[in-house]
This record gives sequence, structure tokens and C-alpha cells, in this order.
Amino acid sequence: SEGVFECGELPLQRGGTLRGARIVYKTFGTLSPRRDNVIVYPTSYSAHHTDIEWLVSPEHCLDPSRYFIVIPNMFTNGLSSSPSNTSDFPSVTTYDNVMQQRRMMAELFGVDRIKLVYGWSMGAQQAYHWAALFGDAVERIVVNCGSARTAPHNFVFLEGVRTALQADPAWDGSKYTAKPERGLRAMGRIYAGWALSQTFYRREMW
Repeated sequence: SEGVFECGELPLQRGGTLRGARIVYKTFGTLSPRRDNVIVYPTSYSAHHTDIEWLVSPEHCLDPSRYFIVIPNMFTNGLSSSPSNTSDFPSVTTYDNVMQQRRMMAELFGVDRIKLVYGWSMGAQQAYHWAALFGDAVERIVVNCGSARTAPHNFVFLEGVRTALQADPAWDGSKYTAKPERGLRAMGRIYAGWALSQTFYRREMW
């Protein structure tokens, strides 16, 4: 099932407040009577739950016939509170995301203990934060292609992607005056070389 957790007025780690904060989520499977079969599966950079839910099936690694799986959409992904749907959007961190995910699990589902947090990329960064912040409550984490902090090399890559977008004529130095079509195509070309492996291209898996 899909739903929305209303966080309210949210004071942020770096200062400021995210007003009317909300987390869009989707669940799979059934919560056990003892509430001890919970997997949290945070979204990765820019992904919606619909982009990553393919992994939730008895044939893949997250089995909804055994576990209660919750995908919380991270702040800024376009479904939960984001610059695209919230005016005067402030700076949010992984800490802000995970603190509210923990609150959502407790308040919506009465869940205190997490069997597993599974994440890829920025979802993996959230998994690390779950373990660091709530070690007594998280039994295990699975980290795929993730790091606890963004490395300088990764930062340079991300700045390159952003610069490609800002090279579009629609960027006026502070905002976009139209959809940056050429910038988005350039960003996609750059990301295709970074996000996917040599094996992906060798096997023509596109």
C-alpha cells in the first residue's frame, strides 16, 4: 500500500525548517504480530519507489511473503518534500531523512526494531546512517555501491553533472527560465558512463 507520513514543521540538522514536511512511502508484505520482520529500503538519488520496487519479490532478494518491506521516498526525490513541490526548500541531509524515517516507522507502524536496512548508492548512505544512529535497533544493513560520506571524487562527478545542466541556455545564473532540454541530454550522456558498468555495455543490456 502507498501512503504519506506528515512530519509537520521539521527543524533541520543544518539549521532552518522544512515546513509541511512529508514522506511518501510504499509497503509490501504483512507486518508480523511481533513486528519483527521489517525491512526498510530507502530510495537512491532521484529514484522514486516505483524505480526500485522491482527488487521486492520472492524471486529477488526482498521477499514480501516473509518480510514487511517499507520504501520511504527520501526528501528531494520529487515525491516526498522536494524543491519541485515545496517553496523555499532548505538544505536537508541524510541525517534529516533517516531521523524522520525512524519516526515514521514508530508512529505509523509501531515498529521499534528493524531486521534489515537495504540500500543502493544514496540509499546505502541512508543505511549507514540507520546503523550509526540506531545501532541497538538495526540488526543488519546491506550496502550496495554506497559510502558513509560523499568522497571528493564522487563530489567532482556530481559537480560535473550539475555543470552540464547549468550550461543550458535556460540557466540564468540562479534559476532555470525553461526546461533545460539540452542540459538534461548532456547530463544523461555523462551519467550513462558513470552509473552503468562496462559489463552492462559489453552485454548490450540496454
